[in-house]
Amino acid sequence: MMRFRMHANKIFARICFTVALFSASSQFAEAQSFGNSNAVVDPLGIQYFLNPYMSNPSFAGLDSGLHVNLAYRKQWSDMPGSPQTKLLTADGYVGYRVGAGLQVYNDAAGLLQNTRVAATYAYHLPLGQDRQFLNFGISAVFYGKHLNTKDMNADPNDPSIGAYNRRDNYFESDFGVSYTDKHWVFQAALPNVFSFARNKVESRTYGTEKFIIGAGYRFDAGEQITSVEPKVFYRNIYGGDGILDIGARAGLLHNWADATAIYHSTGNFTLGAGFAYIPYLHIQFLYTTQTAGLRTYSNGSMELNLRVNLFQ
Repeated sequence: MMRFRMHANKIFARICFTVALFSASSQFAEAQSFGNSNAVVDPLGIQYFLNPYMSNPSFAGLDSGLHVNLAYRKQWSDMPGSPQTKLLTADGYVGYRVGAGLQVYNDAAGLLQNTRVAATYAYHLPLGQDRQFLNFGISAVFYGKHLNTKDMNADPNDPSIGAYNRRDNYFESDFGVSYTDKHWVFQAALPNVFSFARNKVESRTYGTEKFIIGAGYRFDAGEQITSVEPKVFYRNIYGGDGILDIGARAGLLHNWADATAIYHSTGNFTLGAGFAYIPYLHIQFLYTTQTAGLRTYSNGSMELNLRVNLFQ
């Protein structure tokens, strides 16, 4: 009975910590503004297989060690002011079913700079002896937008430029839940809790993600093709049609190499290959074709991902 009470008290304490984190992010947001949907509609390909924590906070610290991910994406054709995306994430297992994570995301297009910073708390509840877990995660998110005056061919003291850069920062909260075992993955994420709860048009940006659901299964194969992992995602979009992502990742040569292919219902594909130095390092290259309606303006984008696993 004493052990049961101690166990229940620990779980209760962690639930209280999660609520406190959520409340603190809400109170801190009152100094600026909160409820501004800015989740990207064209996400980095790293989130589908190599780094699911990027789109769902429940994956933070799911296994042992510290995982650091770097990603860089730009258009295949080099044009002045073309969009560029940079990402840094770090997540790890803290102890007794708790994981933590940090994300820093920067997106630049011309003079526009968007920055997203998220701090994550995750709890992993074991359901069995066969690596079965029910995972919960919540993130406190900061959004900042500004104009890059260094590259501007205009008067940097223009009042309109200063007014834009003095706009409020925005604060949000992401929530995610998932079930994982040796083969199955089921997940759901709500990228912008405040915007969803407020249910006001002005708190949303059309074309951003309202919620995400997904499922996958890993088949263990042989030596040449070590594993095959198909996944399917559905992304519900504010003010637009939902997007279906269907893809698979094949592990090759005892997972020393891999190949990825994803079809997006927007009419484009993501193709890629990766190489690993198990278990410490993974390098992945992805190429995404342009969506069907914009192929006359761009020939797609390239993405380079680096994953480092420490303290395994």
